[in-house]
Amino acid sequence: VFALLALAALAGCKPESPTAAAPPATAPVATPQAATPKAVPPDTKFPSLQVRTLDGKAFDLAAQRGKWAIVNFWATWCGPCLKEMPELSALDAMREHIVVVGLAYEDTTEDALRAFLAKHPVVYPMALIDVYKPPADFDTPRGLPFTYLVGPDGAVVKKYTGPVSARMLEEDIAAAGGPKSS
Repeated sequence: VFALLALAALAGCKPESPTAAAPPATAPVATPQAATPKAVPPDTKFPSLQVRTLDGKAFDLAAQRGKWAIVNFWATWCGPCLKEMPELSALDAMREHIVVVGLAYEDTTEDALRAFLAKHPVVYPMALIDVYKPPADFDTPRGLPFTYLVGPDGAVVKKYTGPVSARMLEEDIAAAGGPKSS
């Protein structure tokens, strides 16, 4: 049993049980390595994101203009995703110029996701998205976690495949002309 658990841990973001839904075959999961930021061309159009969050409220990325937005695709069965959630939550709570939204990228129910989040609470809004129809202005995740850093003007500044940290995000915000962390 221990050997099987060790192999599962080394495999990265794999479903923990046969009943856990995995993303579609077009979205292999990332291994738990440091995220690699990728520069986005300046002519990239501003992404549109309008979702209903688990608390029944509407989240509109356009309404966040003026703030740095972190759009984080994740899943309950993804170990690196779970590891970054507390840092993203603290970043959202402690930095007035940053807003985080979590997009659960898995085939589950809202009730199951709410039960999971009761055990793994965060302060930022969460939405369950359709794995077969992700938001049109965002790439289909090729691995999880998959994160976007969107500038105050609505332009995508960076994309990350793999886990991110609060420090990494704050450094990238500062490098892109945002406030430096203290």
